[in-house]
Amino acid sequence: MSYFETIYADSELPSRAKAVYMYLRDRSDAEGKCWPGINTIASDMKLSHSTVKRALHDLEQHGYLEKTPRHRANGSSTSNLYTVR
Repeated sequence: MSYFETIYADSELPSRAKAVYMYLRDRSDAEGKCWPGINTIASDMKLSHSTVKRALHDLEQHGYLEKTPRHRANGSSTSNLYTVR
């Protein structure tokens, strides 16, 4: 079963999460990793920041996404690393 069939079949997952999942999947490398910022996702998809954050949370809760915080050499935060499954 392809990941599209899996995500479409999940009736518990909101549409916003399905759309963000496809965005992340489209931008991920061969290992399923990508690191767009929330501002970038929101701008590209014409969604609010809070909608993107809720979608990312939904995807994590349903096991479609793993989020890893990333930091610069000076210790400040940068975009998260997302691994889509």
